[in-house]
Amino acid sequence: MTFGSPLRRSLPAPGTPCWVELATGDEDTAQRFYGKLFGWRFDAHRDPSTPTGRYLIATLGGSQVGGLYRRAEGSAPQWTVNISVHNTAGAAEWVARLGGVVTLGPVGIPRRGSVLHAMDPAGAPLVLWQPPPDWDFGTGVPNTFATADLNTHDGATADAFFGRLFRYRCLQIGDHHGIDYAEWQLDHQPVLYRYVMGPEYPADTPPHWMVYFAADPAVGVDATAGHAVMLGGRIVVGAYDSPWGRIAVVADPDGAVFSIVDRNEVPQDWGRAEVDDPYDD
Repeated sequence: MTFGSPLRRSLPAPGTPCWVELATGDEDTAQRFYGKLFGWRFDAHRDPSTPTGRYLIATLGGSQVGGLYRRAEGSAPQWTVNISVHNTAGAAEWVARLGGVVTLGPVGIPRRGSVLHAMDPAGAPLVLWQPPPDWDFGTGVPNTFATADLNTHDGATADAFFGRLFRYRCLQIGDHHGIDYAEWQLDHQPVLYRYVMGPEYPADTPPHWMVYFAADPAVGVDATAGHAVMLGGRIVVGAYDSPWGRIAVVADPDGAVFSIVDRNEVPQDWGRAEVDDPYDD
């Protein structure tokens, strides 16, 4: 997994994560939950791409760290990673040329550039941002975005589509008990990850993103997950060790799932070629 530089304020390179956002059924509950769990503060902004025209931006330490909005009726609560592009109009053409489907946009967002929503040929969601020059996305410190996995049923299609769209190099790193897990790289640096969902997921689970947030090492993953439960969330997968640190999978009160990772807790005997499977008996 890759981790950003501390609270960066620079224009992200095309193909790199530039934002994370939550689609939720209850904005007030989400603000309380993430505000107490991660120490975020929220400000409301106008956004014509959301069902209500309203968008809440979370800040930490003076830097913007993510957003949330009211999800459309009938849609699932979920965290999504947004990927930077030079031009959303050109990206829309490439999405269609590569077999994907544009579902919204491009839409101009006041003082925040342009956004495009799409799906890859296997139905995985994709949000592309054309950020403005003064883009602000804080990462690399506790309680901010760490990395993300695309969970899909079709790894080959995802690798081909995203690889051509962003010029990713795909490195297969999942080779433990049949796990199909790949690292997408730009300039030989990890950017995102792709996982083919195994039997731990129901067969009808739609493709989705798993967003990881960095735990505060002084608190730890286990205590952070426990705090989430006290705030009305639930533990989906209890804390386990991996080559990238200790991880727990948590759901917020609305059911949106995300992961907490502490990269300081990496067992010394872990090799990078294997991935710990928390579902393996």
